[in-house]
Amino acid sequence: MIDTQANVISPLPTRYAALAEFAPDWVVTPGETIADLLDERGWTQADLANRTGFTKKHIFQLLRGEAPITQETAAKLEKVLGSTARFWISLDTQYRQQLAGRAELDALARHKNWLKELPLKDMLRFGWLPKAASDALQVRECLRYFAVSTVDAWREVYAKPAVAYRAPAKLTKDGPAVAAWLRQGEREAEGLRCADFDRAAFQSALQSARAFTRVSAPAEFLPQLAALCAGAGVAVVVAPAPKGCSVSGATKWLSPNRALIMLSLRGKSDDKLWFTFFHEAAHLLKHGKSLTFLDILGENGLHPKEEEEADAFARDFLIPPVKWHRFVETGRFSAAHVRAFANKAGIAAGIVVGRLQFEKRISYTQLNALKVAYTWNHEGA
Repeated sequence: MIDTQANVISPLPTRYAALAEFAPDWVVTPGETIADLLDERGWTQADLANRTGFTKKHIFQLLRGEAPITQETAAKLEKVLGSTARFWISLDTQYRQQLAGRAELDALARHKNWLKELPLKDMLRFGWLPKAASDALQVRECLRYFAVSTVDAWREVYAKPAVAYRAPAKLTKDGPAVAAWLRQGEREAEGLRCADFDRAAFQSALQSARAFTRVSAPAEFLPQLAALCAGAGVAVVVAPAPKGCSVSGATKWLSPNRALIMLSLRGKSDDKLWFTFFHEAAHLLKHGKSLTFLDILGENGLHPKEEEEADAFARDFLIPPVKWHRFVETGRFSAAHVRAFANKAGIAAGIVVGRLQFEKRISYTQLNALKVAYTWNHEGA
């Protein structure tokens, strides 16, 4: 979602960011209802045994919830105590479900330390999942977030692959944070309508996206960028990186016909945003569908050759080599000259500044006023 304030980006609302459901910590047995009816009528357990034909032991177990209410039992209770057999069956079913729910929560509570591995504070702050009333319920919400049934399954699906994706030392710090960020991209992509991937259509979308670099307000260019790419089979998601996640961008094939480009806005300026986007686009065009790329600005990652190719694609797509060489040969890098070159090249001036700084033709403190700065609209961010 794009905030109305210029250059402030709000995360997309998620249908998962709701209050956790109420989960009482008590269980009511059907026997309590039976006991209340016996008290009303002044009957003893022995009386109920005589009237139903059950043994006293069975009645005792029934009142304690130890014996289930079968179809036969329900039919007899209907005749003796009233209501319907369906009511008695439903009462017992509800009780058994409550028991199973309590057992599940007890099991989940044993995994509360897992929550310490996750960037839970940021996940809550970003609205990625709801705040639960207990550790057990919070574990369940996190499992739902990752779409896995157990913590062991999470380690298999998310923790191990995250380690495999990451080579730079910066990315080895916190795999769970990377996994949480990437999962949010998957979740948001699920809600986007995308055509099947079309290489030619995606290349055409990139040409249009290059012109978007001159648009300062995210409220204007992000929806257009997402729509263009979706029409070519690529879901574009921009989501903040939680603490411990140094990733600036990611590329992943969600299916053989649908891809994801995810951006974290970690650089917080237009030159870094657009370089990362075209870098990720290069992975889709050049590097097949079997790899997932998690990228940090300035790092070559697990696949240095592919990263260098993606860097070269982004660099030359944004500023064609011939035009760039002619510009740098002049040696004139004032704000006026940079603006003039950017206008002629059809790109944002901030991109030219970022390139000059990266190549050390100017210092990293020069001409930053020509860049567009972005901030996330998060309370406390």
